[in-house]
Amino acid sequence: QVQLVESGGGLVQPGGSLRLSCAASGSIFNIYAMGWYRQAPGEQRDLVADISSDGFTNYADSVKGRFTVSRDNAKNTVYLQMGSLKPEDTAVYYCNAYIRDRPNRNVAIAYWGKGTLVTVSS
Repeated sequence: QVQLVESGGGLVQPGGSLRLSCAASGSIFNIYAMGWYRQAPGEQRDLVADISSDGFTNYADSVKGRFTVSRDNAKNTVYLQMGSLKPEDTAVYYCNAYIRDRPNRNVAIAYWGKGTLVTVSS
């Protein structure tokens, strides 16, 4: 009943910028942490950035200073503003969120989007 849908991926030149969005919908009582992971070909899926419900953020060292994660709780949406993009940033970016789907179920479940491809190339 809960789904996460990413948008905003595409092709961008090195040094360019791109903004990813991820909207959660369905049966949602509360959303805790939300974040972004990425997976390049032949690599494992790694954390890019995440943000708690009250705005505390965490970034991978490789993107710190270039990427900014934010969220709009009213819209159940998390964003990833990516700047100074490098070819090494090329990957499928996945949205992640921990969601409590109803008030009588006291557990947060991890949900994943299907991913959006970001390609940084000249």
